[in-house]
Amino acid sequence: MGALTHESLVEYLLEEAYEVAETIETAGGDAELKAELGDVLLQVVLHARLAQERGAFDLDDVARGLTAKMIRRNPHVFRPDGSLQESFPATVEEIVQTWDAVKRSEQVLHSGAADTGEPARADPSRLGALRGVPAALPALARAQKLLDRAERAGLPAVTGPVDVPSSEEDLGELLFAIAAAARDRGLDAERALRGANRRFQEGPPAPSSP
Repeated sequence: MGALTHESLVEYLLEEAYEVAETIETAGGDAELKAELGDVLLQVVLHARLAQERGAFDLDDVARGLTAKMIRRNPHVFRPDGSLQESFPATVEEIVQTWDAVKRSEQVLHSGAADTGEPARADPSRLGALRGVPAALPALARAQKLLDRAERAGLPAVTGPVDVPSSEEDLGELLFAIAAAARDRGLDAERALRGANRRFQEGPPAPSSP
């Protein structure tokens, strides 16, 4: 095995995160959950160690950054010095609005640091509202995140009527059947939904000039 790098560890970080989700969703128990969370923590430690070795940051820096972020994004809970507020008067809607506003400002600050996977032709205001949903997410999870952001920003999702089952189990069977039917027709359901996600981010095309 070659030297560890951030890139070579990505698959293990994703795998461990999915194993945590599976443990929770299948009621694997506290002992199993503790073990799986430890595996995720190990990935954090490894990435921080690699960064430390090249003089970028260390695990303490990660913890300090997280602390500062929580204080910055939750002014209804924390004072600027990190101490707790004496009361928490903010409504849930105000909390979400503040969180989104701070997060957008952070994304603007770091917008040049990495490729976000966002469509180049997207409307800037729409793109700003939907910014920050990782392009590497599975297409279905990304669709749900985009829809959440759009709803909070007041951007309607224009879709045709869909007969959605009343239970998650039945919905899962329907989604599986769609994937199977797409496969039978030579279509890639994951790629198809990625395309739909991009089109939703871009928004409707601008009307053509007369």
